[in-house]
Amino acid sequence: MKRKIVRIDEEKCTGCGLCVSPCVEGAIEIVNGKAKVLREELCDGAGVCLNVCPTGALTIEEREAPAFDPVAAEKNLEAKRAQGASPRCLRCGADETRAVLLLARHHGESTWVCTRCLPVLIHG
Repeated sequence: MKRKIVRIDEEKCTGCGLCVSPCVEGAIEIVNGKAKVLREELCDGAGVCLNVCPTGALTIEEREAPAFDPVAAEKNLEAKRAQGASPRCLRCGADETRAVLLLARHHGESTWVCTRCLPVLIHG
């Protein structure tokens, strides 16, 4: 099946890890100092991770890949939550079970913010 999926250029990747957090499905991880799409069926091709890469190593390409598996993505997210790796609001610490989280840039970093704390970040 041909579909849109994230491609990571290993030569451009510095292994900074900024792309890992925005990948809600958990498809991207750092392996041996480089970002990798470990399980293509977890990549939804939305490209939220692209804008946070400081070197432009991530792109979206259309190619042969397994179909996106939302059930596997949810199971992967649940496993990460069980390990304590779920996203949390940078201000109040709320996780996805307590609040709606949005990806945000704050002081040049990619992070998560809940909808309750977002106005404070915007307006001070």
